[in-house]
Amino acid sequence: MPTQSMARAAKKLLPEMPVIDDKTIDFETIELFFFAYRDFISDPDEILAKIGYGRAHHRVVYFVSRRPGMTVADLLTILRITKQSLARVLKELIDSGYIRQMTGPADRRQRRLYPTLAGRELALALSEPQSQRIAQAFETLKPEMREGVKLFLQAMAGGSARPDPSDSETD
Repeated sequence: MPTQSMARAAKKLLPEMPVIDDKTIDFETIELFFFAYRDFISDPDEILAKIGYGRAHHRVVYFVSRRPGMTVADLLTILRITKQSLARVLKELIDSGYIRQMTGPADRRQRRLYPTLAGRELALALSEPQSQRIAQAFETLKPEMREGVKLFLQAMAGGSARPDPSDSETD
């Protein structure tokens, strides 16, 4: 149990917390994002759990399936993670037969990534329930509102929701 002297010491060390109200921070939108994301990933999470994988595996399988032949460096740029973070996940996906890695035709230092048939099937199985959720939500919106949602999401992603990484020289 904290003593009064501990409380005084903590108060000196910690900065004064600003008073926050609903006008300062958009708590409603933050919560909507939380619940939308939670539900959006729930179906793929269930599928992944059955095969012992997580969200990192999902991201890799998704982007490699969407952009076959991308380099490891391209994937690192898209995911904004380190090589070390990607290495374990990528090795598991390669060893399990979902991804294959080949050297680049022009530069043997490049490692190009391709989905296998099993990898494409997994990517589709993970994306299908997400696509259905999006379609159901869009059913309630007019076409111009749908476009507004897409523009909003792109703005939330810093205007770079679809980065087009340049062909990397090395991985």
